Amino acid sequence: MLENNFRFAFAALALATAVPTGAQTLEELDRLSDETADEASGIEAARQQIERGELLQALATLERVLTQFPKSDEARFNHAILLCWIDDPQGGLVEFRRLEEDDYAEGALKQAIADCRLAAEERKP
Repeated sequence: MLENNFRFAFAALALATAVPTGAQTLEELDRLSDETADEASGIEAARQQIERGELLQALATLERVLTQFPKSDEARFNHAILLCWIDDPQGGLVEFRRLEEDDYAEGALKQAIADCRLAAEERKP
């Protein structure tokens, strides 16, 4: 599962400059609501959105997952990564603080936090 976190995070990093697509239809929102009824399928839906460059939609999907599954470390980790890369590093750091270092490979969470801070510094004018 942790490997999936990092694969998901790297996809987010690779697409950090992608432009999100337009508004969703009611049918798309209904489908997304169904997909996020289950933690794993919601995270997978967000991963697919990231692959398509739909970062804001992926963020919203992960927020729906976290509403239903607030203890989902995988959704929270990926939510934090997305926040960092859509120019909300403060929000990302808040999310990272909710996670426990012991749940990740040694130094992985600290590295993600450092990367978030670095992204914030690079975006400063």
